[in-house]
Amino acid sequence: MPPLAIFDSGVGGLSVAREIRRALPSEDLLYVADTAYCPYGDRPDAEVRERALAVGRHLARSGAKLIVVACNTATGAALEDLRAVVDVPVVGLEPAVKIAARATRAGRIGVMATTSTVRSERLARLIRSHAAGIQVVTLACPGLADLVEDGRHDDGTLDRTLQELTRPLREAGVDAVVLGCTHYAFVAPALARVLGPAVQLVDSAPAIARRTEHLLREAGKLAAQGPGSLRVLTTGQPEKVGPVVERLWGGPVGVDRLDV
Repeated sequence: MPPLAIFDSGVGGLSVAREIRRALPSEDLLYVADTAYCPYGDRPDAEVRERALAVGRHLARSGAKLIVVACNTATGAALEDLRAVVDVPVVGLEPAVKIAARATRAGRIGVMATTSTVRSERLARLIRSHAAGIQVVTLACPGLADLVEDGRHDDGTLDRTLQELTRPLREAGVDAVVLGCTHYAFVAPALARVLGPAVQLVDSAPAIARRTEHLLREAGKLAAQGPGSLRVLTTGQPEKVGPVVERLWGGPVGVDRLDV
């Protein structure tokens, strides 16, 4: 059975791969970290679109049966274009504003995301469609994804960084916060400490896993029983990316170089 493919600008999309693995333990996963261009969120939309199309085409040519764009920025910049040029289903990611809007009791929610996602029309449209009458505090978080890429998602400096970064959310009194970048799921424990137990963190990854399972089941392409594998490719340096991948995934993972 062909692999289920997932890609992101770096290792953040492993948080989506983790949810897919929980939902679909038999699937062989092929993950691409476009580390040479990470993070997408700080790059122009045209460049992000170019990279997403290049990686997506490569995955389709490699025989992937479905592609998950595990990145809010890449989804916003290239999802429709990618669906137009590959002949396999493509699942995109978007901030879970709808879920947060339903969860809030205070009528105030936050959205933490990359600079590109915060300024995107896609996020503005989500807020207009699903959070009418709710105060939405959007918070650009430059550098936060880099901490995860550098393997510093749980070191001593993270709480202090988040304490300052999330001040606008605490001052606004939000009680639900959308994790609008896949990297942020890996700093969720620290975020929970900083924001407090009254604030719910909302992640898109479980919904993406459910959507992926639905599409594969509908197409009759679910893998048979048996332990699924994980293969990771990076456009960066495997010797640097590998230890971070293993730390986030929680076990040995081979990481190979990809030129695309």
